Amino acid sequence: MADSRRSLDVYRRRRLAALGVIAAASALLGAAVGAGDGSSGATTRQAAKTTADNQARAPKPTELPLGGREIFPRFRVVAFYGAPQSHELGALGIGSPDAAVRRLAKQARPYAKKTRPVLLALELLADVANRDPGMDGLYRTRQPASIIRRYLAAARRAKALLVLDIQPGHADFLTETRHLDRWLREPDVGLALDPEWHTPGAVPGTQIGSVQAEDVNAVVRHVAAIVRKYQLPEKLFVVHQFTPDMIAGKQSVQQPPGVAVTMNVDGFGDRPNKISKYHQFTHDGTRFHRGYKLFYEEDTNLMTPGSVLALQPRPDFVVYE
Repeated sequence: MADSRRSLDVYRRRRLAALGVIAAASALLGAAVGAGDGSSGATTRQAAKTTADNQARAPKPTELPLGGREIFPRFRVVAFYGAPQSHELGALGIGSPDAAVRRLAKQARPYAKKTRPVLLALELLADVANRDPGMDGLYRTRQPASIIRRYLAAARRAKALLVLDIQPGHADFLTETRHLDRWLREPDVGLALDPEWHTPGAVPGTQIGSVQAEDVNAVVRHVAAIVRKYQLPEKLFVVHQFTPDMIAGKQSVQQPPGVAVTMNVDGFGDRPNKISKYHQFTHDGTRFHRGYKLFYEEDTNLMTPGSVLALQPRPDFVVYE
């Protein structure tokens, strides 16, 4: 009991301090830049062109950064999580985006296998829960477009994915997802939902949040529609889970084609407790892609890549905060 209390105190102290930094930075505005699809109309040439010629000239379907159109099971994704406003929010916010990518590449190296290469990912907090309500009273700050653009550029230089994480505060996940549509139309941008920070009626950081399966499904369907409309490769779609009831009706979460729905086992602690939680959340009768989160500062005796890969089932997605 004492250890649990201490862990919760660490959790609240660290996160509330970081949320204060974000709230103070909320006045920063970024220029919103739309993302074009780069398509161009076909030029009509002589009528004698054959179907084979036309097919040869047709644009190649958009692929993932390392090729192909499906993430799993071809790749194992290894990610850093965070935001540039504070290193307390995770490893991704330490140093420049390119410096974070270099550290991520080093961390991810032991996860690469001949039969399953690693695809890097930057999980950027696109919505950051605040302890202050803000002008709209929704207790969240949206990242400026300039920040998202900067991390997307770094991800592309590294042939990595960018995953936009939503900590909605008092907002709803679908509205915040729609705000990110211009980025989700890109072939290398995925989405993550952080229900821990969905706390309508409570200040984020003072209560552990949750989400209903129907709300997750609304977002899943929305993202799947974008994939279909723009003929995009499979999108990584992560839902973080910290407590058993954090995703109410989890078994009802939909998994449409083109969306790699991944349930990520969140939460820090010592190895036995983390492994026990992973077993609990991956043996609950549901069938999703599996994720596992590690904390450089909060975990006791941080698990090695070898010990992570010894988990059953082996995680498809591994993220470091």
